[in-house]
Formats: sequence, structure tokens, C-alpha cells
Amino acid sequence: MTEDKTVGKSEIKKAEVGETIQVIKGEQKGKKGEVLTVRENSVIVKVGIKPQTDEPIKIVVNHKNYKCIK
Repeated sequence: MTEDKTVGKSEIKKAEVGETIQVIKGEQKGKKGEVLTVRENSVIVKVGIKPQTDEPIKIVVNHKNYKCIK
């Protein structure tokens, strides 16, 4: 008899481009930012602007490590 290995896994809600998320795990815990790109396993998020160069500060966050903010 074989077991179904997908039983008990919940579907992770992925953020969409333009949504605001907050990191809940890892080095960047607590940071909030706007989703720029959605990938299969992660999102790329803009968390600020470098004052010297006016370039965006971007981080990559796994879908399991953030929550969407209303």
C-alpha cells in the first residue's frame, strides 16, 4: 500500500505584483516592502531606496517566509 505524500500540505498563498508583504522569518524579519516580481518559489521585494544613488533596495523572500499585509 502506498501513501499519498501530499496529504496534510497546505497550499501557500502567493503574493501578487504590487502587494505589500512583511517578512516573518530569516535575516530580514520584520521588513515590509512591495512585491516587484513573483517567481515559482519566491518573490522579489523592494524594501527601500539607497539615498546615495536613488536605486531600489531589493530582497528575495521564499513564499513560506512572508505574509501579505492588507
